[in-house]
Amino acid sequence: MDFHNYFTAIDWLVVFGYLFATTLVGHFLKGKQSTIKDFFLGGRSLPWLAVSGSIIATEISGVTFIGVPGMVYAAGGNFTYLQWGIGSIIARIIVGYFFVRVFYEREIYSPYDYIGNQLGEGAKRLATLIFQIGGILGQSVRVLVAALALKVVTPLEFHECIWIIGLFAVGWTLMGGMRTVIWTDVMQFFLFVGAGLFSLGWIVSSLDNGWSTLMDVSGEAGKFTFLNLTSDPAVGFTLWVAIIAVPFQNLSAFGVDQLNAQRMFCCRDASDARKAMITSSAALLLTTLMLFVGAGLFAYYEPLRIGGSEPAIFSKDSNYIFPVWIVTELPVGLRGLILAGIFAAAISSLDSILAALSQTTLSLFRKPGNDKKQVKKDLFNSRLLVLFWGIALSLFAIELDSLRGKVNVVVLAFGMVSYTTGPMLGMFFASLLTPRASAKGLSIGFACSFLLVAYLRPDVYQVLLNFELVTIDQVQNWSGLEVKNEKLSIQINTAWAWPVTVFITWGCGILFSKKKND
Repeated sequence: MDFHNYFTAIDWLVVFGYLFATTLVGHFLKGKQSTIKDFFLGGRSLPWLAVSGSIIATEISGVTFIGVPGMVYAAGGNFTYLQWGIGSIIARIIVGYFFVRVFYEREIYSPYDYIGNQLGEGAKRLATLIFQIGGILGQSVRVLVAALALKVVTPLEFHECIWIIGLFAVGWTLMGGMRTVIWTDVMQFFLFVGAGLFSLGWIVSSLDNGWSTLMDVSGEAGKFTFLNLTSDPAVGFTLWVAIIAVPFQNLSAFGVDQLNAQRMFCCRDASDARKAMITSSAALLLTTLMLFVGAGLFAYYEPLRIGGSEPAIFSKDSNYIFPVWIVTELPVGLRGLILAGIFAAAISSLDSILAALSQTTLSLFRKPGNDKKQVKKDLFNSRLLVLFWGIALSLFAIELDSLRGKVNVVVLAFGMVSYTTGPMLGMFFASLLTPRASAKGLSIGFACSFLLVAYLRPDVYQVLLNFELVTIDQVQNWSGLEVKNEKLSIQINTAWAWPVTVFITWGCGILFSKKKND
């Protein structure tokens, strides 16, 4: 079915109007851009409330806005994802009270500068490399999600949708660095909240008997199940994962990953950075809202499922459920505004990672010095790197499209960052607690960790299968996967790799520690 026929000229006018307004606001609030401190850290002058909103907007992005409703709607979907909020809050408090203090002790631009100061330049280069690999893997999923929404409303090919989003992201980042990134994030935050509340209200008003129907239909299907106490290691959304593994993932995501850490460095002081980090826990409220939207959509489409007339695309890929509902059920103009928010959120997440990737890359080859010639050269190189990473991320998102439809995008996003989450945190712990750890040992630890996650996850093998380089029987023999109905299935959820790879990386760093005369 060509859903893009529902999208009218007025809707497109709203989309372009919103993107233009966001661009205009970002331009007026960009401030001076005379040094890389202005470009990458916003001059360290941004209010903590804006930084908190930016962290939330980046964390939520299109993955939560589209993927979470689709996850609840899908067969067996429920609210167990919310359990992870327990570990998330624990991690934000630790980052706010302990990591921030360390980062504000001296003038640094990233956690990798701190690692370099403690462990040496080799360790800094390794940490930067790990971050860049994780950034490409994780953020490409967000590009993929936004392209999915754009594909619903246009006749464009999927790769064309990805290039359009990438183009906007590069433009926003080049325009004003982190100040533009953060203030446009704040706009997305308010639009997300408004769009989520409006969508839920519209769904409820469309149901016979409103809220009671939503609760009855979704409740009978088990959609409101919150706690999962199973000990099955293949299941990710359990209470045990939430309290044991998730804190490690979130400590890495908010304290060591430059995507979020860079926002903390934009605050005026450590106190403001602490407030921004801890209050960003409000993202869980928005996640809860989108879970209810998913439950509402399940109740809304129940008559179609019973009658056997459910759109085929829903059973093929539940990630389409919310974008299709927006396009087909909301009135003209409003659907344009909500989809504009999804596009802008994806662009916002992408420009955040572009700024982070560019800053960390520049730090690897930048020569020290603050003369005018060096400052201009740094700014030019920063913008050139933004363009480079924009192209690289878009290309990887296109390649990642082969996994779409085989797994929910929320699960895919967390799975992709599993390759680097643990090693990054392991390196930070080594720099903080065991400064004699060596870059050589940490490199070995990272390699072992990466191979462990690759053994447990289907990503690499699926690519090999797509190119017919291996058979599915060979994959089953070589990996920690099993085959069910001709599809690869995990036996151990890679969430458990988060704490394990922290200690593998850290342990190898200690095992091959530097000699006393180094």
